[in-house]
Amino acid sequence: MPTQMTTLVRNVMSKQPITIDPEASLAAAIALMREKAIRHLPVVDHTGHLAGIITDRDLRSAALAPALGEFLPVGLRRAVAGAAEVLQELRVKDAMTWGVVTTRPDASVAEAGAVMFERRVGSLPVRENGKLVGIVTERDIFKALMLAIQPVRGADPDTYFW
Repeated sequence: MPTQMTTLVRNVMSKQPITIDPEASLAAAIALMREKAIRHLPVVDHTGHLAGIITDRDLRSAALAPALGEFLPVGLRRAVAGAAEVLQELRVKDAMTWGVVTTRPDASVAEAGAVMFERRVGSLPVRENGKLVGIVTERDIFKALMLAIQPVRGADPDTYFW
């Protein structure tokens, strides 16, 4: 992998990201994120259009739904017995971020990192010609930066991360 700060997003992004449908339950999103050990899940509709993103933070907020009761938006109020029921009833579209910030595969890692810092997001779905082609996370950006500052010869950079 190139280690210069001119490294492009395409060189550090995860290609073919795991996605979820906006109609999937929050419980399904949680299970998928746990199974795949990911924190950011692009939401793609039946036409393949990027509709939004759901994160572990969104899911934690939604899990508070039963405790919030009357403080929930009208569309999310539920009279249910427990959190598990709520997470089965609520859909990804109820908790996801709709106005998702994206980047391009030919953007520099520095540019993507600056956008993530300024917008206070942990990942950017990567789109090319309107199609989702990957996702770049803060971990990807940090790893590229670390390699640019202190290249490691013959070692796997993942040994620095746990």
